[in-house]
Amino acid sequence: MQDRAALALNDRAENLSGALPALLVEAQRIAATVIIGVHGRKRSGPGETFWQYRPYSFGDTVQQIDWHRSARSDRVFIRENEWEAANTLWLWVSPSLTMNFQSHLANVTKVDRAKLLALAIASLAVRANERVSLLGADMLPAHSRPALLRLAQMLIAQPSSQTLPHSVKLPKFSTVLMFGDFLERPQEIARSLSSIAAHGVAGHVVQVSDPAEETLPYSGRVQFEEMAGPLQYVAGKTESLREAYQAKFQEQRAQVRDIARRIGWSFAVHRTDEAPLKILHALHGLIGGEKSRANGARTF
Repeated sequence: MQDRAALALNDRAENLSGALPALLVEAQRIAATVIIGVHGRKRSGPGETFWQYRPYSFGDTVQQIDWHRSARSDRVFIRENEWEAANTLWLWVSPSLTMNFQSHLANVTKVDRAKLLALAIASLAVRANERVSLLGADMLPAHSRPALLRLAQMLIAQPSSQTLPHSVKLPKFSTVLMFGDFLERPQEIARSLSSIAAHGVAGHVVQVSDPAEETLPYSGRVQFEEMAGPLQYVAGKTESLREAYQAKFQEQRAQVRDIARRIGWSFAVHRTDEAPLKILHALHGLIGGEKSRANGARTF
């Protein structure tokens, strides 16, 4: 059952990402030219993973010769390793219980939309030979179609939790893309994001919201229940709370946006009543073709 659900999610993400060109995740390299779309397994260089053999040519050193391979031929061969300065895209989908919310104004929960977007971005990255993985998961970064299936399986099986990622140490040339509603306390969000960005990691935050969370479109007597706790509140005239509620909601969003700005990350909003392609186009342009960290945080 879980495998079928993972396959279904993978198929939906494949169809969605098929409308976009291959994602070119821009890696930042120290004292090197930025190469888009051709790094990773498409390029030889410093690293420990075997890439290919090629014939010896003028300028190669004796230390580069693979004597075992050369002994099986009448030519001398050089062993080349994979260039390991490739960017890795680390995805995170909030496991918060509040992500399960779905109002009458949307046909999908926040968590389902976030998982679909994450897997679609992963599909684009794999097409561009970029490594992908899930933040905090026991999964080595990979750039293959089987890796997409495993990503889908892990997203489907992801248990609910109120924990934000903290002190996650990522390798150089990493990019983090986080999907969540970010309704936690701003201090907790700041501590989480800052601990990840502290190592020079590029990042992008996408706040996924249900349209009812922004507008409070209810009237009359309504009982509100906390999804992540036991709190309940009965409003006798809900429409009278709308203006104050909307101001509080926008204040929370502004604080999350400011947190991203301070650490040099981008910030975006996606509503579950919007077409997924809209945010994917924006993310593709931001991650694939712009030096977001060099120009400071961006909001779109």
